[in-house]
Amino acid sequence: MGFADYLGNVQYISVGNLSEHDKTFLFLMDYRNRHRLKILVRARIVEDDPAILAQVQDLDYPATVERAIIFEIEGCDWNCPQHIPVRYSQAVVEAMQARIRELEN
Repeated sequence: MGFADYLGNVQYISVGNLSEHDKTFLFLMDYRNRHRLKILVRARIVEDDPAILAQVQDLDYPATVERAIIFEIEGCDWNCPQHIPVRYSQAVVEAMQARIRELEN
């Protein structure tokens, strides 16, 4: 799994962190259903492999890929939902508000 790192603000935050530690994790959140998947990975920076850079390139996005950040998955864990707040889309909130107004009338 990986993503393109595009030319940009030249802060190199991700690259700087990865130069010290290759272990990281990704949190994938489903607020509505209160699920959280933690994926444990080792990350590496790829700058000189045209095949990998082409795989992460979004052809609909005109920026130049400077490098790719590639994740090698080492494990995953479904975390406890106890402290995950339920979040709703604006459409759901509006529907609930409309129903409340209807009930109040």
